Amino acid sequence: MISLSKKWGILISISIVVLLAGCQEETSGSAAEEETNDATEIEEIVGIEPGSGTMDIAEKAMEEYDLSVELTPSSEAAMLTELETAIENQEPIVVTLWQPHWSFREYDLKFLEDPQETLGESENIHTMVREGLEDEQASAYQLLDNFYWEIEDMNKVMANFRSDDVEPREAAAEWIENNRDEVDAWMEDIDPVEDEEIELAYVNWDTETASTNVVALVLEELGYDVELTMVDMGIAFEALSSGDVDGMLIAWLPVGAASYYEEYKDEIVDLGPNLEGAQQGFVVPEYMDIDSIDDLPTN
Repeated sequence: MISLSKKWGILISISIVVLLAGCQEETSGSAAEEETNDATEIEEIVGIEPGSGTMDIAEKAMEEYDLSVELTPSSEAAMLTELETAIENQEPIVVTLWQPHWSFREYDLKFLEDPQETLGESENIHTMVREGLEDEQASAYQLLDNFYWEIEDMNKVMANFRSDDVEPREAAAEWIENNRDEVDAWMEDIDPVEDEEIELAYVNWDTETASTNVVALVLEELGYDVELTMVDMGIAFEALSSGDVDGMLIAWLPVGAASYYEEYKDEIVDLGPNLEGAQQGFVVPEYMDIDSIDDLPTN
């Protein structure tokens, strides 16, 4: 027969075992939940259009860090859809992204640190024109040369035309109305024209859509008939070098558009930055427990 003291000892022992098992299960559950936001869960980096400057430097980073994840080509729209879905479900995701970009106002995002600086620390967006524009269309040349704004300016335009029923041209017009002093400074001492045409190339990115629409409206104020032509980055450089378009405001340097710039720099005119302090790289949601590219899985 088991004594009363032994019975109580057995009951206490069983209770302790059950309690410890429950704690272990709870701890394991918490750990599993944390791991869903850990770098070990990452199997791919969601990219954009193949052949873009962003993808070129992303591929170099993959090699430099010897990453074992896959760099998946996509489009900006498809990449952002995957990012939004992952954030809604609090899932881990890594994307190629840049700033300025409206998504940084919409979501809590962060750039992964790049200790080897393969993705570049800072980018500027340059305005470029065809050879001969200064002599043939001096007013347009001067306006394009004068155009300069800040990241926050661009973000305001982008955030506006992502609203319901607001087109990029409308968002650009609203920004111009609210920043009249800045726009007047661009136009200072520039002679108006009559019935002159000018064509600007741009890529289908929100950043370049914003700047190109703002400049187009100001050129129209000067009297120009402005045509906007949407093309890929490489085609924009080629068209500018051949004189098929007059200008563009889309060249990310020294990294993003470097390959195209090196190929065509002797056949185009670089007017310098229209925006400084831009950045591109690998981006993750803030909730992910990862801060550096070094934290991603390697071979």
